[in-house]
Amino acid sequence: MTTNAKTAALEALIDAHAIELKLPTVRRRFRALAAEATREQQTPVAYLGALLEAEINERTERRERRRLNDARFPQIKRLDDFRFQDNPNVPQATIAALAEGSWIDDRESVILIGDSGTGKTHLATALAVCACQAGRRVRFTTLAGLANELQEAEGRRELARVVARYARSELVVLDELGYLALPDGAAELVFQVLSERHERGSLIVTTNLPFGEWTKVFADPRLAKAVVDRLTHRAHIIDTGSESWRFHHGLTQTKRRRGQPA
Repeated sequence: MTTNAKTAALEALIDAHAIELKLPTVRRRFRALAAEATREQQTPVAYLGALLEAEINERTERRERRRLNDARFPQIKRLDDFRFQDNPNVPQATIAALAEGSWIDDRESVILIGDSGTGKTHLATALAVCACQAGRRVRFTTLAGLANELQEAEGRRELARVVARYARSELVVLDELGYLALPDGAAELVFQVLSERHERGSLIVTTNLPFGEWTKVFADPRLAKAVVDRLTHRAHIIDTGSESWRFHHGLTQTKRRRGQPA
């Protein structure tokens, strides 16, 4: 058998073993990395190490992509893209500490409270993305979306299953509390999820309403008080202020287009 034939047979064997062992990156890259190792005169151990590292790195990336998809973010936003200079109300050191995720281990929560355009959803999403990158199960939803999902589940007699699914997530992001009042019956269903997660799992909540005005969302004052009590217990409360950086950014862009000083 010629050298080329032996090489082809060995490559076919490696290919088959990689399929059997479920090593797709090894299967796809072993030839290219072998050629690179030959050019750089690497040892067999160095080549094997590079090949296995490539497999591990791609598995990590695939798991992260899967967690990000499972979280159902409307958009991926990261802390690196948040312009802290546009909103000095946001404590950068506090956000950086929260990004490390120990508060999730402690089953604490984060409440971002402030007017529209102050970066609440960006920060909530970015912290949740950090959690995904750390290997945590995350779920993102708006309050209205959660209410609709729970009501539909109740209609299908699947409410317990949906509530349990939210309970299993290590972190749930509840966005836009305060923009819409909950429809009849939905407030109690949302309260079930919040009660199930209380001291068992972490939440990030964004709201444009002071706590004293949550009766605009949860019409029953006693229920509103119970929700506030549960959410604020063991919570990091961050006030993002009232100055909309989106408004200022849009105004600056308009001035630039008109040739006016920003």
